[in-house]
Amino acid sequence: MSTASAQNDSNAERTTTSRELPSGFITPIAFGTVLQPLNSSMIAVALVGIRGAFDAGTSVTWLVSALYLATAVASPAMGRIADVFGARRASLAGFALVGLASVAAPFAPNIPLLVVCRVLIGIGTAAQYPCGVAMVRRAADELRARSGNALATLAVCSQVTVALGPTLGGLLVGALGWPGVFWINVPMVLIGIAVMLRWGPADPPLERTGRLGALLRIDPVGMLLFTVALTALMFWLLSLADVVRWWWLIVAVPAGIATAWWSLRRQEPFLDMRLLGQRALSLTYLRTIVTYTAFYCVFYGIPQWLEEARELGPMGAGLVMLPIPAVGVLSTILSTRLQRTRGPWASLVIGSAALCAGGLLLVVPDVRSPIPLLLAIAAVLGLPNGFNNMGNQRAMYALAPSEHMGAASGLYRTSQYVGANLAAAVLVLTLGVTPTDAGLHRMGATITVIALFLLVTALIGASRARRP
Repeated sequence: MSTASAQNDSNAERTTTSRELPSGFITPIAFGTVLQPLNSSMIAVALVGIRGAFDAGTSVTWLVSALYLATAVASPAMGRIADVFGARRASLAGFALVGLASVAAPFAPNIPLLVVCRVLIGIGTAAQYPCGVAMVRRAADELRARSGNALATLAVCSQVTVALGPTLGGLLVGALGWPGVFWINVPMVLIGIAVMLRWGPADPPLERTGRLGALLRIDPVGMLLFTVALTALMFWLLSLADVVRWWWLIVAVPAGIATAWWSLRRQEPFLDMRLLGQRALSLTYLRTIVTYTAFYCVFYGIPQWLEEARELGPMGAGLVMLPIPAVGVLSTILSTRLQRTRGPWASLVIGSAALCAGGLLLVVPDVRSPIPLLLAIAAVLGLPNGFNNMGNQRAMYALAPSEHMGAASGLYRTSQYVGANLAAAVLVLTLGVTPTDAGLHRMGATITVIALFLLVTALIGASRARRP
């Protein structure tokens, strides 16, 4: 069966059933996906303690960047491993890696080894989302059930965890010191392994080629080429916020060309360029990159302005930001219901329009603006999160073939972190080193331009989807 016909058959199954996947199936999958956002957000409140413990300087910022880099690079790789070895096996291996690295991290003698532990945690947490989506897709196809609630649960868990991460991290650092943000992973990993073994969907048996044959199917050469290309690209994107280091791009471009060349020569490549050749799927990844560029500008830029220009302090800034994840959870639920009848494009149109409105509103406040106004703006900025996230996620899910769902969802995750690195450069160019009202207004105008681009593409997509 061709990729197109398999995709059409799968879509037909999902549109002819009214049954959702059972909640008992979703719980073990969702539990694992909270590890990445939790580890990415908790570390922010531990950096001061780590800097003091190791008498370090700005090198501690690599504890943040290393996790994002590792997750961006490892997500497609772990997704491919899930496609070949089985999603539950890959998820359990990821849990084990996170547990071992978290046990070792508090005993690291210096910052470089602590960064290594963060890289390993990033690789382990990177497995959970693509493995989860792959398990959802396989179960939905086998049970002829809808997957909307399952995908929504994954999105809600991520948004809630990111919001609660700094608060939980503050409590842990206050009680256990900076090692607390690593110790917390240990019981979570043990619970995750137990839940996955008890309720996680079993993998199909490995093919007769055995583990060695399965390892070769992963395409280690293609994986290495892709890793070199993406790592160099991410380092170049990171440099845009400071001094641009063009040599990373000189490495990234030929490595990317080599990855494409190798992929087209293999029957089962690690990164199937024929899959990326599907225009609609490639545009979905591009939309995701652009969407998350705007999202991370909001997520990182507004707190800086609230703390330094509005002088609310970390706690006050955190409270003002709370409406963003709260409304994001609500919009995720609304988007899930909307997509049952209207598909992903309606969600993307609403999300892009809401992001445009939020960007325009950021041109309004100044250091004298009342708190209720800031809370209202935060609520509006929370609205596009659920609609855009669910719309892009659902589009990727519908377009990618079932047998490549792990790798495809891993690339979706990578697209998010490419957007995060682009956002760092955008914030330097707009908000500046010292946040001011003018900087906030420039950031809002930039987000508005991004949202207008997303809105136009969403309207075009919706128009094409209505054609017979």
